[in-house]
Amino acid sequence: MLTLIVGFDTKSAAALSKCMIMGASASSVWYNLRVPHPTREVPIIDYDLALLFQPMLLLGITLGVSLSVVFPYWLITVLIIILFIGTSSRSFFKGIEMWKEETILKKEMVNRQETFVNSRGELLIDTEYEPLLPREEKSKMQILFFNLKWKRLLVLFLVWASFLLLQVIKNDVAVCGAWFWVLFCLQFPVALVVFGYEAVKLYRENKKRISTGNTESICEASIEWTPMHILFCAVCGIIGGTVGGLLGSGGGFVLGPLLLEIGVSPHVASATSTFVMMFSSSLSVVEFYLLKRFPIPFALYLMGVSIVAGFWGQFFVRKLVTILRRASLIVFILSGVIFVSALTMGKNRH
Repeated sequence: MLTLIVGFDTKSAAALSKCMIMGASASSVWYNLRVPHPTREVPIIDYDLALLFQPMLLLGITLGVSLSVVFPYWLITVLIIILFIGTSSRSFFKGIEMWKEETILKKEMVNRQETFVNSRGELLIDTEYEPLLPREEKSKMQILFFNLKWKRLLVLFLVWASFLLLQVIKNDVAVCGAWFWVLFCLQFPVALVVFGYEAVKLYRENKKRISTGNTESICEASIEWTPMHILFCAVCGIIGGTVGGLLGSGGGFVLGPLLLEIGVSPHVASATSTFVMMFSSSLSVVEFYLLKRFPIPFALYLMGVSIVAGFWGQFFVRKLVTILRRASLIVFILSGVIFVSALTMGKNRH
């Protein structure tokens, strides 16, 4: 839209879109932090998954920004269109499956509410019962502090700050010189240490769960955390970050569908992906700023608009999901946005 409607060149549009994504994701995170988990007494943001994907996304961001300088735009566009069509299709079919499951569940709930049999065998019609252990109502501040895990946040911030520091120092050395490549390569051990720690933790917890016969899934994901699955997540994280760095699109376009694919509920997938995107997009903004890719007044204005839009978007979508009782709407919105993005990129190239 920045290219087709406003008239920015492709590289400035990519940088400005990152500013908008940073604003929208920040406001969405603030909104999500004040929302309880829909079904469990756990934070709405899955910090284990955030720690697993954030280092790989940040690593991919730096690769993508570097490649955006040397890659021809037509090649980037073709690759991104293929990727986006693939991810939007997978998300769409995932949404259809969830819609069917929700339809069956809603019918079962209606049948249970309409007909009950008491202890004497008498048929009761339209009887409502209060739960024996009602869920404790929490204030907005209580929910906020419950959703914040300070130790995990500190680790995420330290990883982000490490990447940011390396980018700032790298900007002051000769491009493609010896120190440039030293600083560039230092990003890999920073990302791999945090990713490796979280990967080993998930693997051990998964192994312990299987040995004890516990059916409760690790994190929000329902997959088995085997070495192949962990490696697959690492590759997807790097691809998502690279995509974001190349075209200024959100890494959530890959992370969102991936979280849904591994069995994360739509509410948590949305909250976690926007949370991770807040870190990755802010790093991109700093890198693009150092490259002098965007005019600051336009960036501040568009970021302000995106902050408001992100907050109200979360508010209206969650209200709609609550009224219709269909979390699959989040999946359909995600797949629709990705598909439209692929079409507009193709039109822009044309």
